[in-house]
Amino acid sequence: MSKKLLLSVLFCCTVLAVSGQEKFTVKGDSLKRTPVKADTGYVNHGRIAGRKALFRSALIPGWGQYGNGLTVYRGIKIAAIYTGGTLLVMSYIQNTSKYHEYLKELQYRAQHGNNPTPGNYLANVSTDGLTTAKEVYRRNREVVIFSIAGLYIVNIVEAYVDARLSYFDIGDNLAIRISPTVIGSQTMYGYNAFNPGIKVAFRF
Repeated sequence: MSKKLLLSVLFCCTVLAVSGQEKFTVKGDSLKRTPVKADTGYVNHGRIAGRKALFRSALIPGWGQYGNGLTVYRGIKIAAIYTGGTLLVMSYIQNTSKYHEYLKELQYRAQHGNNPTPGNYLANVSTDGLTTAKEVYRRNREVVIFSIAGLYIVNIVEAYVDARLSYFDIGDNLAIRISPTVIGSQTMYGYNAFNPGIKVAFRF
């Protein structure tokens, strides 16, 4: 009777021990563990919002700022993006037009023995002056192109950072305290010198 009881107890313990083990999946001739990840329920909303803002701003400039929630501050940023972009595009068109205008005059003079185009207002400008002006407009055009690319990148970065900071909680316990203080220096000739200063303290 005691042997049957002991065997029953051992069998129950074995069943409980086997049911508490991790799950295994058989693949080929080997056994591989598939640990189940614990579901913490944490979702990083800031990262999700940042990715959405980055994609939107890359697709349409200003859309990321608008997607973060339209406020007066974000509206000003959207207006600044499009105002700056419009001015840069206008500058690019103007510099390109002037560049081709001076280039055309130089090409005409090269083909007609350094004689200016009849009736052109650039007739009184020397060939060296035309060459210098052409290079200036060419450089200006390149600077404008880099400026447009920079504005596009800043638009994307700003929307991403703004979206991430929208979910950044600094808490109610953060405080800063600024107060006057006295800074002591080393003793020199038996005299302790003190200098006025400002003390900045942070409390978390």
